[in-house]
Amino acid sequence: MTDQREAIRSNAKYLRNVRPIDPDEICDYVDGSPHPAVVRQHLREEAVDLDLIEREDGTFVPVGDEPVRPNRGPVERFPKSYERRLEDLLVERYGVNWHEDATGNLLRSTIRRFKSRYLEGRHVEYDDDVAAGYAIYHLPGYYAAVQYALDDLAERGLLGRKLRVLDIGAGVGGPALGLCDYLPDDALLEYHAVEPSAATDVLEELLAGTGRNVHTSVHRTTAEAFDPETALEDDADEFDLVLACNVLSELEDPRAVAESSLEVLAPDGTFLAMAPADKNTSVLLREVERDLEGARIDTGSSDADADTSVDADTDADAENEAEPHGEVTVYGPTVRLWPGETPSDRGWSFDVRPDLEVPSFQRRLDEATPEHDEEHAPGEFVNVDVQFSYSLLRLDGRRRIAVDLETSERAKMAEMERHVTNRIDLAAAKLSRSLSEAGGDDDRPGSGNSNPLFKISDGSETVDHYAVLTRETSLNRALLEADYGDVLSFEQALVLWNDDEEAYNLVVDEETIVDRVS
Repeated sequence: MTDQREAIRSNAKYLRNVRPIDPDEICDYVDGSPHPAVVRQHLREEAVDLDLIEREDGTFVPVGDEPVRPNRGPVERFPKSYERRLEDLLVERYGVNWHEDATGNLLRSTIRRFKSRYLEGRHVEYDDDVAAGYAIYHLPGYYAAVQYALDDLAERGLLGRKLRVLDIGAGVGGPALGLCDYLPDDALLEYHAVEPSAATDVLEELLAGTGRNVHTSVHRTTAEAFDPETALEDDADEFDLVLACNVLSELEDPRAVAESSLEVLAPDGTFLAMAPADKNTSVLLREVERDLEGARIDTGSSDADADTSVDADTDADAENEAEPHGEVTVYGPTVRLWPGETPSDRGWSFDVRPDLEVPSFQRRLDEATPEHDEEHAPGEFVNVDVQFSYSLLRLDGRRRIAVDLETSERAKMAEMERHVTNRIDLAAAKLSRSLSEAGGDDDRPGSGNSNPLFKISDGSETVDHYAVLTRETSLNRALLEADYGDVLSFEQALVLWNDDEEAYNLVVDEETIVDRVS
């Protein structure tokens, strides 16, 4: 069998640069003339090593080297194919009427319990019931959120068609499924999940429904105990993308786990961390981001000691390419607009995207709640909000927006105290949707403000800064229209101190001009 596999591999290596590899053809060139289905299975198992993708017609061709294009539209729903797989798993585990009677009550009480513990900052133990409830309640939102974060990379050609991915704390698979569906059919994905809990049963069932060019491995161990080197074929291999989604708050030492993962990140790869939008997890995400920023990571790259001098007139892309490998840089969405400055505010920043359609499994569980359940309000078990915090870290010095402010023409947020009651010019990134629309009782700033209010940052601030739009004009409308993470130029913004929020408000009115900074 080993000789046969090697013969198939040798033929594939020869044909890959000549024409599409057809299992029906290769079987004639191998001693024993194995069945085409056997050849096809061997090719699938060797596809990652040979850089091959399987086409719909059953032939194999080399994966392309052009980058993945970004998604331009919103994520509208959790795919029905995954809905069916999850519901099949629920039926297998709890019965046809999984959402009703005793089993439905079990799942509803489980969801209530882990939501409560989570909001209190307490650890959640993942048994089979918690994993099922977590999938019902959180899977769709996490599926969508990761795709919006990936847009930041794809928009600048930083997401390749061949990806080796490490997913730390993969859970039930929301980010994994989102990544798989974000990639085109002709991409090649080698995916390694690290997850110690009962969530792996759900994860493996859902991963079985992904595309033919997705090659998965699940490592049933903790993030702390996992050695990333064990998932690599040899010392030269690295991961193109490391995911740490909705897991940092559950780790005893999130920085140590992140550093261990960064050590096996490719010099041009990305570490993507995500967290829910609530204050505790979002702020922790920023703390980890800031702790890691500037750290020297031993990647073994031969470029690490290269000459990093840059001509003053070099454009942003050339400057980014000249940065040394091995030093952690914040790529986005938070910015560092002033050289040598990093923020030290509380860092609560999150994106908000359009709600998803209600998945069938959420609707069924919610509608089956007994009428005598006094705790229940309609929609309690429907979770289609897409609100998340994220951080993109790299080792090549690249930033999503490479802007350096070095003159006194613009005010620096670190020195905002001196500008109170004055009108100033400044540049800052928009780091929220309108917070005045958030509402609720979750301690979010601006919930009682009738004017659109946005968190902004230039990367030097020690306390929170918000832009408040008190009068919209054609000259300041860019504040409303800018996307999350866009850098804006403000002219004649009025600086005020907000005692209630202990933050600075920059009033944008009819005298203020706001433009996007390209």
